[in-house]
Amino acid sequence: MTLVQLRYFITIVDSGLNITVAAKKVHATQSSLSKQIKQLEDELGFLLFTRRARSLTALTPAATRVLEHARPLLAHAGNIRALSQNLRRETEGELHIATTHTQARHVLPSMLARLKRSYPKVAMHLAPGGDGESLARLARGEADLAIVSSSGVPPQADIRLPLFHWERVVLVPARHRLTRLGRPLQLEDLSHYPLVSYESSRERTSSLQRAFDAAGLTPQIAMTARDADLIATYVRNGLGIGVVAEMAVDAVGGDDLVVLPSEHLLPTCTTWLLLRRDRLLRDHTVDLIAQMLPGADARSVRRAIEAASDEVAPVVPHWRDPDNPFVRRNR
Repeated sequence: MTLVQLRYFITIVDSGLNITVAAKKVHATQSSLSKQIKQLEDELGFLLFTRRARSLTALTPAATRVLEHARPLLAHAGNIRALSQNLRRETEGELHIATTHTQARHVLPSMLARLKRSYPKVAMHLAPGGDGESLARLARGEADLAIVSSSGVPPQADIRLPLFHWERVVLVPARHRLTRLGRPLQLEDLSHYPLVSYESSRERTSSLQRAFDAAGLTPQIAMTARDADLIATYVRNGLGIGVVAEMAVDAVGGDDLVVLPSEHLLPTCTTWLLLRRDRLLRDHTVDLIAQMLPGADARSVRRAIEAASDEVAPVVPHWRDPDNPFVRRNR
């Protein structure tokens, strides 16, 4: 039994039992993957998968128990490698970040650019997706960290570090009736128009849905997208009025669009940095995290991770605050 065989086994499981997808993830051929799994099964003395023709159909009951031990074993092996690289002060490596399109497009670029200048040999991999996808990637060990947002209950993770608070804004065409109300915008105003917002807005548990429910109103979700640029494009083409994160305004705005504040209508959101308790991070990853937290340094970040503590920075800034590290980097 080898770590390579266990890694292949876990990758197949995490790829939905699709050997073609698993082979691409581990940069191996399908035949070599199948061969290693066959050797592992021969050594264990039982099958790991049920099969139909050449396809894998399900995990066997024994394989489910093997998986429970294989995941922490590979995690420990990865930690040993990370420890040795840190002790040798190696500057090469990889950084895998699972995050949303909004964070990847409008929040992280300046931070990652600075990290790249300090660690030019580190390869960075961003996996933009929905909040659920990002959490799943972190849980499977495919990401060193995840960055997602929520309003109300924090996302589930071993370690949750709040980065900053932010609001949503409403985008309307420049001559839209809502620009001439002469008073603050109300939810009832929005209820009369089709809305273009993020994919999560369709979920009954979303803060936008909850805000309308509390007011006894029903939002007309006309279209959803993962990226604010697309939302702005749909607004420009007359599909509705947009609801986007305030971080995206500078990138998607223009003379043809007007930004209307909505912090008095919708709950404040928080962007979170999420980590696994069982993963030993490379120095370059710790340095990046320290940049994101006001007043933090690598030592305080390490202490917080070892203690599984959510308290590193004493104050969580708002996106608009001058001491928000992300805004400061972008100026």
